[in-house]
Amino acid sequence: MCIRDCNVFVWKCVSVLVLLGTGKAQDMTSDGAVTFWIFLLCLIASPHLQGGVAGRPDELHIGGIFPIAGKGGWQGGQACMPAARLALDDVNKQPNLLPGFKLILHSNDSECEPGLGASVMYNLLYNKPQKLMLLAGCSTVCTTVAEAAKMWNLIVLCYGASSPALSDRKRFPTLFRTHPSATVHNPTRIKLMKKFGWSRVAILQQAEEVFISTVEDLENRCMEAGVEIVTRQSFLSDPTDAVRNLRRQDARIIVGLFYVVAARRVLCEMYKQQLYGRAHVWFFIGWYEDNWYEVNLKAEGITCTVEQMRIAAEGHLTTEALMWNQNNQTTISGMTAEEFRHRLNQALIEEGYDINHDRYPEGYQEAPLAYDAVWSVALAFNKTMERLTTGKKSLRDFTYTDKEIADEIYAAMNSTQFLGVSGVVAFSSQGDRIALTQIEQMIDGKYEKLGYYDTQLDNLSWLNTEQWIGGKVPQDRTIVTHVLRTVSLPLFVCMCTISSCGIFVAFALIIFNIWNKHRRVIQSSHPVCNTIMLFGVIICLISVILLGIDGRFVSPEEYPKICQARAWLLSTGFTLAYGAMFSKVWRVHRFTTKAKTDPKKKVEPWKLYTMVSGLLSIDLVILLSWQIFDPLQRYLETFPLEDPVSTTDDIKIRPELEHCESQRNSMWLGLVYGFKGLILVFGLFLAYETRSIKVKQINDSRYVGMSIYNVVVLCLITAPVGMVIASQQDASFAFVALAVIFCCFLSMLLIFVPKVIEVIRHPKDKAESKYNPDSAISKEDEERYQKLVTENEELQRLITQKEEKIRVLRQRLVERGDAKGTELNGATGAASAAAAVATTSQPASLINSSAHATPAATLAITQDTHEHRT
Repeated sequence: MCIRDCNVFVWKCVSVLVLLGTGKAQDMTSDGAVTFWIFLLCLIASPHLQGGVAGRPDELHIGGIFPIAGKGGWQGGQACMPAARLALDDVNKQPNLLPGFKLILHSNDSECEPGLGASVMYNLLYNKPQKLMLLAGCSTVCTTVAEAAKMWNLIVLCYGASSPALSDRKRFPTLFRTHPSATVHNPTRIKLMKKFGWSRVAILQQAEEVFISTVEDLENRCMEAGVEIVTRQSFLSDPTDAVRNLRRQDARIIVGLFYVVAARRVLCEMYKQQLYGRAHVWFFIGWYEDNWYEVNLKAEGITCTVEQMRIAAEGHLTTEALMWNQNNQTTISGMTAEEFRHRLNQALIEEGYDINHDRYPEGYQEAPLAYDAVWSVALAFNKTMERLTTGKKSLRDFTYTDKEIADEIYAAMNSTQFLGVSGVVAFSSQGDRIALTQIEQMIDGKYEKLGYYDTQLDNLSWLNTEQWIGGKVPQDRTIVTHVLRTVSLPLFVCMCTISSCGIFVAFALIIFNIWNKHRRVIQSSHPVCNTIMLFGVIICLISVILLGIDGRFVSPEEYPKICQARAWLLSTGFTLAYGAMFSKVWRVHRFTTKAKTDPKKKVEPWKLYTMVSGLLSIDLVILLSWQIFDPLQRYLETFPLEDPVSTTDDIKIRPELEHCESQRNSMWLGLVYGFKGLILVFGLFLAYETRSIKVKQINDSRYVGMSIYNVVVLCLITAPVGMVIASQQDASFAFVALAVIFCCFLSMLLIFVPKVIEVIRHPKDKAESKYNPDSAISKEDEERYQKLVTENEELQRLITQKEEKIRVLRQRLVERGDAKGTELNGATGAASAAAAVATTSQPASLINSSAHATPAATLAITQDTHEHRT
């Protein structure tokens, strides 16, 4: 193809290069690939494209790509281009620098767009005069330009590119930069995290290659330093969701990596989500302008006010490579850094920027880098000219295919070192700027220097001027204090006191029961069975004390033993106490329902004890199996975080509650509750069936039945309610403890109080007590008895009168003396006497016997007489 047609393909070729540089070459069509190779052939074959000499013979031309306009990315060319022009003036005024030559800069705007930057590069290269080197700013543009410039054997010097990806010498063999790599901030960030004791950070990044590479390096350094990255959030243009996710992750120390336009959006969202203040620390990039958070808010659609942005920005930290010489030294240009700042401010004022009111253009912080970049070019050219003189060559002989001169320029640039307005300018083997890192903090709306960090020497120079909202270093996380919920001490003491009183009463009743066992009122109630019940009551009351013992009194290692003791004591105590009452009511039921039962037959005590032993044996089997195969362990129930009551520290309280549980806890509880519930229901049935039955052999059966009613009702209420309120330690303990205490006291009251009263009222009465409802007489029976006694006395008097008449009649009959009449009268008299004797014999015996009978016996006799008469 003819040479004149090559220009038609140039733009297509540059587009291909852009695709390659941005990782989108896979989208390139086959037509684009063919175009690319044709363009390369044109470069090699065409003498006209090998950089024809243009311009004056004493001029050296370089190309400049400055991001000035645009809406995204870094528009640092606004301040960097005036700084570069100042450098050109100063370089060209130096008589010993580039003697006989003048350095000329040809520039254009890239808007920090890689595609537009490639177009600017093409125009600079293929519009005369020929360029010897390229200056570029903005990482995305530098990436595209530096990757393509090697094809023209051009050195690229970036004054405003911090992408870590640019440190790859294989990918960018001809790249140098006066702007340090963004990775130079990461060692400083790690150093600050160690200084302040932060070991948990979050990362918020913009989805740009420069920040992606920086974050990858930061993650590796955090891993080496033992710093946990709790979350890594990225966004393209809208950071709303990413910032919300930081709040959900409880991020406190946050590293933000984004361009200044995105930084304003992030700051506004920070204010809305309240991710600022004494509990949060943000790391921002230090090359933003000092007033970056106050400008362009309406133009960029920021919904926060200036005041809100200031509030959110207060206290954040920045790390930046030193871009201004910190010492008041005269630099290679003959100026100090302050003198350069004054000249730059004047130049910016002439271009319309309101510097006097702190309205700095973007790129103001990087302006010294652009100034020193031009000086680096001039010094490198000067050194190259000296080397080329020996070979009888000149820089004006350079063409895009002249690798020899390009290598000389590269070597000269690589060895360049001088004191510039940005500090000592020197390049590493990767072409990176070697520089210190400056640390600043936003205090009262102004950036205050905190210190400097030398990465190579690992030396942190700290000024101790930091100020924290709240007066102390923020924490890297919410400190969660685990607080064990325990039973209220007054409640525990109260229940222990009541239980102790109950235990004392139970022991007193045991002594009373044994001491008065010879009394019929005690004998008929089976004192041994009552003693068993009292021992069960004592064990239940002891278990109440164990229910209130928790982590306040015992260690977590000892707590499982308390759990086992609770289960054993409460279960066996219930079985002994309830089982003794159950056996009594069972025997009453059996005694009254069995056919042909002898009413005078006594209840054999061993049958009562056997039933209690059987119930206790079932309990022991269940409890032993539970403890051997699946013992109770300490289990912690956790509750939602709570705010502390009396502190302003960044602390949350995590309440915890101890429980006794095993792996198959539900199965074992179901087994125990099922067994207990069965005997409870059966006992309730027996008590109901025998509610009106009175038996001499068990004289307290009615009171035992009443006790069973109360125990059943309380147990049926306590068990389910206790499970529902198990998470409320005070309510659960109080409810269960009161239920147990009430059952114990009520049972002792119903069964023993009548016995105690009877013994007190009749201390020497060894006969059958009136306590027995079958033998005791009421007031009504006593009245009947007195009435019958009076009636017997009247009958005795009448009988005496009748006997006197009979005596008189017999005497008269004898006197009459008629033998025949005597026989007749004798037969009649005998019949009459027999009738009289039959009539009077029973009352007489009643009267005689009643004189010596006990009241109970007399009552029985009189009842029989009354029935005979009626």
